[in-house]
Amino acid sequence: MPARYAKPPAETGPAETAPPDWSLPREDLTRRAGARSPGDGAALVAEGFRPPPHERAQSGAARLRVFLRRLADLQFGSIWRDLARLLPEARGTFADVGCGAQPFRDLLRPEVRYIAVDTEDAESRFGYRAADTRLYRGAVLPLGDGEADTVLCTETLEHVLETMPFLRELRRVLAPGGRLILTVPFAARWHFVPQDYWRFTPSGLAYLLAQAGFCEIRIYARGGALAVAGYKALGLVLLLLAGYGYRGIAGALPRLLGAGLLPLGLLAALVGHIGLMFPGTAEDTLGYTVLARTGGSQ
Repeated sequence: MPARYAKPPAETGPAETAPPDWSLPREDLTRRAGARSPGDGAALVAEGFRPPPHERAQSGAARLRVFLRRLADLQFGSIWRDLARLLPEARGTFADVGCGAQPFRDLLRPEVRYIAVDTEDAESRFGYRAADTRLYRGAVLPLGDGEADTVLCTETLEHVLETMPFLRELRRVLAPGGRLILTVPFAARWHFVPQDYWRFTPSGLAYLLAQAGFCEIRIYARGGALAVAGYKALGLVLLLLAGYGYRGIAGALPRLLGAGLLPLGLLAALVGHIGLMFPGTAEDTLGYTVLARTGGSQ
């Protein structure tokens, strides 16, 4: 057949190519978050730095350690400042939900009935275990309806995946007119990975608490931009001293650099505490302390 009468080649469409590499040239954090691809059995990566567990100030040595931690740990120090004003006013039954090592228990009056509440996996996930703690699994707190006059929940809500059912449980266990004292971090590192899920703004906190049935909601910032700057600078020095996420010989240089920057860390702590005393604007803060009540009267 003459070439001019030859059938044109069939259209096959664009040439098939390998799919593009849908990624960025750095660590994919879903591995740390616990989301694994099919067939991916890699273990979760440990944190570069994890602060030591809290403790109760029950002895002279423990009181000194807690005092020094309040100076070095600006998050903890800022929470302590608020709770030292609030907890001595508590009366009746006091429930500490997500109590950990119960570091604030000794701020209460001796006659207050204290109930410690934590999850069954608090030791495996967060390193806390106390003999007199009511442990629970699931969504229902081990407290009766209206059993507590005050509920304290410090730095716990960010570790709760389903926040609304949890807040409604806090509402359930409070007596009519009962008080909720809640603290959450804002300018905080991703910690206790992967069980750290949320950062809350005042707008979000007010909405969630109102939806959960609370009223008379008040939200207070803990420090401002100066406190955050000191906290971040001090955190960098501590991370370097811990090896900057590297182990063995690879972490030697970061640790050496961290040791050289210790004076900067001390200055950062001082700046941070000045920032707690003079917070300035509240848009950038270490975290929030929240007060709320249930309806009715006691």
